[in-house]
Amino acid sequence: MADVLRPDICVIGAGSGGLSVAAAAAAFGVSVVLVEKGRMGGDCLNTGCVPSKALIASARRAQQMREADAFGVAAVDPQVNFRRIHDHVRDVIAGIAPTDSVERFRALGVTVIEAQARFEDSKTVLAGETRIKARRFVIATGSRPAVPPIPGLDTVRFHTNETIFEITRKPAHLIVIGGGPVGLELAQAFRRLGSQVTVLEAARALGREDPELAAVVLDRLARDGVTLRSGARIARVAKRRSGVRVVLDGEDGEETVDGSALLIATGRAPVTDGLDLDKAEVKVDAKGIRVDRTLRSSNRRVYAVGDVAGGPQFTHVANYHAGTVIRSILFRLGAKVSYDHIPRVTYTDPEFAQVGVTEAEVRERYGHFRILRWPYAENDRARAERETDGFIKVITTTRGRILGVGIAGAGAGEIVQMWGLAILKGLDIKAMTGFVSPYPTLSEVGKRAAIQFYRPSLTSPWVRRIIAFMRLFG
Repeated sequence: MADVLRPDICVIGAGSGGLSVAAAAAAFGVSVVLVEKGRMGGDCLNTGCVPSKALIASARRAQQMREADAFGVAAVDPQVNFRRIHDHVRDVIAGIAPTDSVERFRALGVTVIEAQARFEDSKTVLAGETRIKARRFVIATGSRPAVPPIPGLDTVRFHTNETIFEITRKPAHLIVIGGGPVGLELAQAFRRLGSQVTVLEAARALGREDPELAAVVLDRLARDGVTLRSGARIARVAKRRSGVRVVLDGEDGEETVDGSALLIATGRAPVTDGLDLDKAEVKVDAKGIRVDRTLRSSNRRVYAVGDVAGGPQFTHVANYHAGTVIRSILFRLGAKVSYDHIPRVTYTDPEFAQVGVTEAEVRERYGHFRILRWPYAENDRARAERETDGFIKVITTTRGRILGVGIAGAGAGEIVQMWGLAILKGLDIKAMTGFVSPYPTLSEVGKRAAIQFYRPSLTSPWVRRIIAFMRLFG
């Protein structure tokens, strides 16, 4: 007979969102059962954010060696050892893994069950030999790589983010299908580590992003030697003796791209299979579990967080979801999610970051607005670091309320955070001209852009002198 547990909260999935819910609930003395069928830490730790940034770090060091001559240091062609890079990636994961481990969470007081979870009814989950009747359930099962139905794909060996970090030999020619953030991050990294790389994108690379800012990133990838094919229509793929062949439909007939390895980076799909959500009366669509702004599903006992909840698919969003759910379940605060202040970052070199609305989006929603820019080339720190590619674009209302910020340039992921806080707190552009930025720092590009808001109103010599003073000493 199965054991029966009656915790306050049952969390299904031990990725970023699920672990955050379990840890927070346990810290408040709430009884928690955590069910995970795979590896603790989920995609982010094992096959996503952590290994990709470790690989990118290796690639950045290699590129710095090639470009050292500009700094008065002899440039060298780096000797890349993919097995040692693999070991570096594994070492980074191993260093973080104890924080997400079964042992740590059991030490926190969480009951961890390593099994597949499935709903028996709207109030009960079965995990292995254990039946769980919780007051509230939180589904945090994440997402997996979405593999498109390309003819012939089932006949060739291909990689996704779940397998690409396991390779120990350099691909001679890596073909990447998908020109989104993941595809471009890995394309640049492998190119800098010595592989020939071709990216095939059906539409436009970084298609959801501001094209003016995206162009900064795409230009750098081209200079690094990445071949990028936008508007590529893939007819089929086929196995070759030494790799894979991708056949494209072109205006003048078919053409082929031959490579030694293939990476599929065409987005992600929510993981809901095996949960028997119909028995729990939880509604699901193509984006994942259907939730309201409190992240509650059609079953009032069941919440969903992270990628499976159908919103932006980022680790920091999963953690944000976790905090929202904890406030709702434990304190009944009725917390609701809003994504206006949530940044997203593409970790290419240079980085791309966006928070709030883009220029295209603001043109649809607002009749009148302001766009403020400032180039990295006019930032002293950027010049010292020889990181002058890129600029910041700030979008405001005509009265100065900040609507969105896009940055393409070095450290964009760090700089964008203060702008996310500004949007969250409802600060206007005046506040962004008043803070004191240490000199010389890259963050000054934001302040300089903010000052541009007042340029059209320079109608008197006195105002011009004040602005000049701010630019010199502010």
